[in-house]
Amino acid sequence: MTSTSLHPPGFSLIEQMCSLVIGTIILLAAAAMLDNAGNGYERIRGGVETDREARAIITQLTADLATARYHKDGILEKSSAAWPVDRLGFLTLQPARAQSDAGRIGDLCAVHYYIHDLTIGGKTVRCLMRGFRESSTTFKALENELVSTLFTRQIPIDEPVAFGVVSFQAKPMTRDAAGKWIDWLPHDITGPEALDVCLVMARRSLAGKLTLPDQWDGAGATAGLLGRPSEAVRNANLEVYATLMRFGYHDYP
Repeated sequence: MTSTSLHPPGFSLIEQMCSLVIGTIILLAAAAMLDNAGNGYERIRGGVETDREARAIITQLTADLATARYHKDGILEKSSAAWPVDRLGFLTLQPARAQSDAGRIGDLCAVHYYIHDLTIGGKTVRCLMRGFRESSTTFKALENELVSTLFTRQIPIDEPVAFGVVSFQAKPMTRDAAGKWIDWLPHDITGPEALDVCLVMARRSLAGKLTLPDQWDGAGATAGLLGRPSEAVRNANLEVYATLMRFGYHDYP
């Protein structure tokens, strides 16, 4: 005689519910891990992009300063803002390839570095600009004693060389009799021997949140994201690059 079970094989409702709960927990944990991995990748990628851009502008600035020529009407303007945005304007020797055929009559040109806010996609992006004046324009300004006009802002002509710049400092330095680096004084007859340059750049994740000019100044609701200038090197949202760059040629190292 065959016996028939009253409980056919299978999973009970409670067992299915427990399995569903466990599966949901595993899926949520996996999603959280993937999200964290994605955020980590974006942070690393943003840092690499910022580092690449900063190194490019440092290379360009170093090349411009290496052949700099001091002129009394040049610009070595120090900013008094909480996040300093200095200005540089100087004469420099440039190769033929850096100029157009129509604008080149020699190798003495003029370069102007300054901070400017550009509107990109409806948002404010603070940029480091580079104004370049070819030798024909430079010699004409020298001839007419209008060197200062070489360092006026010409936004349609000047180009941004770095985006997301929070601060740009270029402190002129010289050596004392003992060979120690000290501050260069504007009334010195000769120009500075070096510039102590510090560039502070916002990572992409932070730059996207700074949409107004005052926010780039460290004011407004996003002030906490920038923090204090003195603590910039400890801010995970910022990248700080500092180096001493030689200004022109000098006989001793």
